[in-house]
Amino acid sequence: MVSLLKWTHVSAAVLSGLGFVLRYLLVRPGSAAGRTAWVRIAPHVVDTALLVTGVMLVWLAHADPLTFSWLGAKLVGLALYILFGTVALKRGRTTGARAGAFLAALACFAYIASVALTRDPRGFVGLLQ
Repeated sequence: MVSLLKWTHVSAAVLSGLGFVLRYLLVRPGSAAGRTAWVRIAPHVVDTALLVTGVMLVWLAHADPLTFSWLGAKLVGLALYILFGTVALKRGRTTGARAGAFLAALACFAYIASVALTRDPRGFVGLLQ
């Protein structure tokens, strides 16, 4: 059961990241592709699966984000990813602001993935030392 949850969580993470990049490319001022139903609905389905499987994995492992620093780091990274993602897709007033937020969101996504792989709150930064 745990391996199925982990596989589902990792798959949803990959789909979520790819979906974010695709939505960024489709959501342009005046673009009809960015307003289609699948572009608006699919990310919520994938992200819900990602969140639910993540919570289930934490619950099954009896993991506390305050005890496991790498888990807390993932949650902080997730909050920043969401913040930058909303600026990149909706709230950015200029193309430059959206592009900068998009790159910052991608960096957060990469950090979250590296923390998950290394189980080290430093993530890929820890690998550089």
